[in-house]
Amino acid sequence: MSAPQSSVPPLAVVLNPNAGGGQATRAWPRLEAELKRRGQPFELILESSGDDALARIQALPPRIGVLAVGGDGTVGALLPALVSVPKRPGRPLAVVPLGTGNDFAGMLGLRPGQFAEALDRLSFQPRDVDALEVRILEGDGAGRTHVLLNGLGLGFDAAVTTNMAHAPARLQGFMRYAWAAVATVRELRLADVQITLDGQPFYSGPSPIVAVMNGTRYGGGFRISPQSNPRDGQLDVVAGGPMNRLQLVGLMLRVLRGTHLDQPQVHAAKGHEVTVRWDAPTPIHLDGDLHGQVTAIRVRVLEGVVKLLNG
Repeated sequence: MSAPQSSVPPLAVVLNPNAGGGQATRAWPRLEAELKRRGQPFELILESSGDDALARIQALPPRIGVLAVGGDGTVGALLPALVSVPKRPGRPLAVVPLGTGNDFAGMLGLRPGQFAEALDRLSFQPRDVDALEVRILEGDGAGRTHVLLNGLGLGFDAAVTTNMAHAPARLQGFMRYAWAAVATVRELRLADVQITLDGQPFYSGPSPIVAVMNGTRYGGGFRISPQSNPRDGQLDVVAGGPMNRLQLVGLMLRVLRGTHLDQPQVHAAKGHEVTVRWDAPTPIHLDGDLHGQVTAIRVRVLEGVVKLLNG
């Protein structure tokens, strides 16, 4: 007699062995035990390359959802297979945070290593959440396109991400970001930026930092956009400027608590599409991963295109 088939939808467990400095690999036996204890059918996809993991997900039958084990970068690499577009449904997503940056999961109240808590939420009603489509503009208006779940930073924040590579290995998460932020303040340079929101001028002038967010936080806990709601069909843009080094330090301290939006050097609003143009090449990070330097980007919200299983 054949064994009874489970009524629980199967999941592809995507584990980045390098996430969190190898923490995900070390923690896998405990997560595997939790999955088996709950009778959750799964297939393990162990890939250090986001492109390789994405290709394997895209080759699976459509009914199989994704359990992403890692940080924001791990989730971001899989989004092309998860986002619903016309004529192609996406795949449901669940998140187990175990990366260097776990900001989208942190916004949801998920904590690194709390496997039981994350898997308990698989019984929740799935919720549709927004994503961001980012086009990095070249000279002819064309360019690379990326899809993000959490958000992006330009200028100071991306420079901080660069400096995180030089932080002491013992520092992880927020402490690693804070170390890099202090180092980056010493290198502060202001460039002029022009921001257009839903076709209207929003901010023009010198700025050290611009963020476009779907989630509320980045950098391991900096609440750069505390009013963001990934289910409201809108993106949030936050720009700082003009300001000096001392003002930037004060701003970042306020960002920790999410109390900076009322400051005169902060410009924040919601919308559906934003264009950001710099007068000099400026570093950018997408969901915490560096993508070189840019002079212009266009971002639009993709409303309700990701089905989140444990949000």
